[in-house]
Amino acid sequence: MKIMIRNAYFLIAGVLALLFAVTHAWNGHAAVLPALDIGAVSAETRTVFTYVWHIVTAENLVFGIAFMIMALQREQSKIRFAAWMIAAVLIVRLLVIVGATAWLDVSALSATFMDSIAILVYVALIILGTLMKQKRFAGEQVR
Repeated sequence: MKIMIRNAYFLIAGVLALLFAVTHAWNGHAAVLPALDIGAVSAETRTVFTYVWHIVTAENLVFGIAFMIMALQREQSKIRFAAWMIAAVLIVRLLVIVGATAWLDVSALSATFMDSIAILVYVALIILGTLMKQKRFAGEQVR
């Protein structure tokens, strides 16, 4: 069985999303979540922060798997809507990150720079993937 990559942009977006999931989980367990173990933070706040952190990690994992599968799909036109919806979720995520940071501590906006760049590159790859024209490969029938 020969696996044919039909959308390299989606494949790269999928790999990036999987890397984002791993680094998000790693950063959470190594730096962010242990900081919540101080006594001044209630158990309820720790619980909410922990599951919200893991939701983002899980989203990245699901998006990565989805894009890797979408990269292999024969009819790319049938998956464009899903790609646009994921891109929309990522843009909203970026707006929430930047907006909440600006609202709560405008001086901390510079700390969101790398995350913002990563999300923008990720979304750009998705958009490039949605703009690819469908190619016909040898032996495929025209539908």
